[in-house]
Amino acid sequence: MRNRLKSNEGQNRRKKRTSDVEPVFGHIKSNRNFKRFTHKGIKKAELEFGLHALAHNLRKKVS
Repeated sequence: MRNRLKSNEGQNRRKKRTSDVEPVFGHIKSNRNFKRFTHKGIKKAELEFGLHALAHNLRKKVS
């Protein structure tokens, strides 16, 4: 795993992730006050986060 991360492809993927994905998680966590899941279980947590992501995308489209 470490070798894959240190390869050129791994470094390029990490750079892309920090510019594409991480700000979205930070925005949902801090600006929308999402601290923890309110439901138990993987399926329910996936659904809950999906709703947060949907709301984020709708807010982005509207503004």
